[in-house]
Amino acid sequence: MNWLIAFVDLFLESAPWLILGLVMAGILKEFVSMQWMERQLGKNARFGVAKAAIIGAPLPLCSCGVIPAAAGLRKAGASKGATTSFLISTPETGVDSIALSWVLLGPFMAIIRPIAAIVSAITAGWLVGKESTEQSQTPEAKSSCCSSRGCSSTQKASKPTVLRHLIRGLRYAATDMVDDIAIWLIVGIGFAALVQAYVPTSFLAEWGNGLIAMLVMVIISIPMYICATASTPIAAGLLIAGVSPGAVLVFMLAGPATNIATLGVVYSLLGKRALICYLTGVLVCALGFGFLCDWIFTSFELTLNVADSIHAHTHVHWWSVLSGVLLASLIGLSLAKLFANKWSSTSSKSCCS
Repeated sequence: MNWLIAFVDLFLESAPWLILGLVMAGILKEFVSMQWMERQLGKNARFGVAKAAIIGAPLPLCSCGVIPAAAGLRKAGASKGATTSFLISTPETGVDSIALSWVLLGPFMAIIRPIAAIVSAITAGWLVGKESTEQSQTPEAKSSCCSSRGCSSTQKASKPTVLRHLIRGLRYAATDMVDDIAIWLIVGIGFAALVQAYVPTSFLAEWGNGLIAMLVMVIISIPMYICATASTPIAAGLLIAGVSPGAVLVFMLAGPATNIATLGVVYSLLGKRALICYLTGVLVCALGFGFLCDWIFTSFELTLNVADSIHAHTHVHWWSVLSGVLLASLIGLSLAKLFANKWSSTSSKSCCS
């Protein structure tokens, strides 16, 4: 499989989840009040990081779909720590991936996986929240607040309908949110396609057990663009090939949370220091739970009955194609607008000089 085919396959596989994430971001912005969001996930909220981890854990969003949703949370007033926690717990686990883990990997892995995801999300969110020194209100929150009497009276006079809120939210998702993630999305899928096209699964299985196996999983997972559900059959194949349960757990935790696209968005939304804390929390917890998992299996002599009915996708669903066309169109418009703005600014500078 060459790079282009792998890129197209990954793009089509990710497109429905990303469209869902964009829709969720638009709905969050329009229907979730700023005051409620700041109380639940704001910097002064009690247990905001833990709430974000628990709220995000059951959501069936992958590493691509969570990016616009987390960006929407941040712009709606969520703190850096809560945004980080949501950004980690959501792609690392979900109701769909837990169910699939129970079927393919057994009850133990299905239970320890969401626990490890929530702990890593809370740890990283706490580290980011501790290091961040943000203002009492985000720029988005400031721009959405009305300070003048005329503005408040206008809002009271003409309250938007539900349909109007929905249209504005979808317009926001299709423009502003796509502008925020378009470049990093393309970069992330491109790196993932390189890994999928030129790094065989047998290479991962050859490293076996212990710290080296876990570190290999971490290194491979950083460029890999994969969701929790899609990583589960791969994890089952690695277990069958002889990789330790702990190393497989590291792969399932680090893979969805540390891809290039997510790291780029964390850097752009939260800053360099937050990115370091993000990686520290995810990787330390992943390795810690990996060693704990191997210790439990060794000490209690547990065995895994990995399901052998692991099938790859042999065809592309029609909704993936439609989502891919829609997503490609939105990204194309966003990039065209970006290049047009740069061209106009360059032209104006040359004219002035």
